[in-house]
Amino acid sequence: MSLNPTRMPVMFFGHGSPMNALDDNRATRAWASMGTAAGTPRAILMISAHWLTHGTAVTAMPQPRTIHDFGAFPPALFAQRYPAPGDPELAQRIVKLLAPLPVALDERWGLDHGAWSVLLKAFPAAQIPVVQLSMDRNRDARYHYELGRALRPLRDEGVLIAASGNIVHNLSAMDWGTPNSGYGWAQTFHDHIASAIAEDRPADVIDYERMGAPALRSVPTPDHYWPVLYALGARHAGEAVNFASNFLEYGSLSMLSFTLDESADARLRGTA
Repeated sequence: MSLNPTRMPVMFFGHGSPMNALDDNRATRAWASMGTAAGTPRAILMISAHWLTHGTAVTAMPQPRTIHDFGAFPPALFAQRYPAPGDPELAQRIVKLLAPLPVALDERWGLDHGAWSVLLKAFPAAQIPVVQLSMDRNRDARYHYELGRALRPLRDEGVLIAASGNIVHNLSAMDWGTPNSGYGWAQTFHDHIASAIAEDRPADVIDYERMGAPALRSVPTPDHYWPVLYALGARHAGEAVNFASNFLEYGSLSMLSFTLDESADARLRGTA
């Protein structure tokens, strides 16, 4: 069967601290490599851990603002802007894809730091239109995965689906004195989810709480975890995963970032 040569990949960014927008480190270099490999999408649909709503909304303004949704950071971080255009037509397309689910067309939000801090590294020119989808805080993990599945057709329309969060995100447990470290429980959960992604076992990622204590300590609240479910929902069967970064820092923060795409072998078979 011939494969779609224009199908865009899916990305998940472990975004970590907002300071990554200013820093040059192994995570930000991984994001840059992911963007370079993706080429130039027609548009980007971003799902960020930092836009939780009652119900579902999508940004529909022609020029989304850069939101500095954080506190005590240097003035240089607040000075950062990501002036990418919006895409009201793509917003309308998302409303149709998710019907009969009601989706509000939002003209107030913009791009929060979970979105722009990674896009600043992956697509620094800020010329590709970006639309952001909110996550309904009242729904469960299975629901967020199924929304990712419903959005999958966008990939064949030139739209890059990108999600931004963290597999392990326990800020209260972080040890700022050990940047290159992972607690045992955090590493166990990180490795478990990474293996499930690599082996295309989405059920294990959806039902992560079955792992017990390591899962509950790694995901004390689900907001940073849910974005990965959108990425996996948008995955096609047989697509390969490329882990651009795969490590923990400060004990309890996973910086796993990856791209889902057709493998090189599959592309060759599709064009044979």
